[in-house]
Amino acid sequence: MTQKPLLEVRDLVKTYFMDGVSVRALRKLNIRFYEGEFTSIMGSSGSGKSTLMHILGCLDRPTTGQYLIEGEDVSGFSRDELAVIRNRKIGFVFQGFNLLSRTSALENVELPMVYAGIDADERRTRAMQALEAVGLKGREHHHPNQLSGGQQQRVAIARALVNNPSVILADEPTGNLDSYSSVEVMDIFQGLNSRGISIVLITHEPDISLYSRRVVRLSDGVIVDDYQVQKRLIAAEEIRKLPRRDSLEEQ
Repeated sequence: MTQKPLLEVRDLVKTYFMDGVSVRALRKLNIRFYEGEFTSIMGSSGSGKSTLMHILGCLDRPTTGQYLIEGEDVSGFSRDELAVIRNRKIGFVFQGFNLLSRTSALENVELPMVYAGIDADERRTRAMQALEAVGLKGREHHHPNQLSGGQQQRVAIARALVNNPSVILADEPTGNLDSYSSVEVMDIFQGLNSRGISIVLITHEPDISLYSRRVVRLSDGVIVDDYQVQKRLIAAEEIRKLPRRDSLEEQ
């Protein structure tokens, strides 16, 4: 039996108009992401990787072509309909963490569930479980400025998990972190993927891509390479090779 794609784009074109000039960011792109995959998307600046991520995350719509999530074509959805899909099926992790500075880690993690209309008791329970899953038990009442960069990204990952999304989209999640914290974060992603959670990650760092299982390379809006990682790095092993910095135990 053929496995159905979790995410699929068909003949995807995205064109931007700037100062009267059209710029084609994606050119008839065709790609499938399957359940349980851990994929890195790479490419230089202007390759189209961020544009693709925005469309995969329902933050933008294609100019032409189709985008299907679990077989449902969402290409023509309205902004409100896309917002519902985002909250229900997609977890986001960003380079800049995007945490609310005046609220606790727990409250930051609860936020997607507030939008989903989940009652307070269940929100609290699920947020606590998500924070424990990323190694932040005991830090739930800390504010972002009381947490290291690596810990803030853990909060962001916990927030991405709480609505049990179909896929986690991570946009340069290690871009603001030192080497030790970067590998800690990749260890979390590998752990989540081992539990069957699908992950699509954008990175410009070749070594970070080696923690995933599949690498897709873009250039000028087209796919130029798509391959399985043969010598995959295991974050739990790599951590032991690095000097400790910005880790949980140092805070």
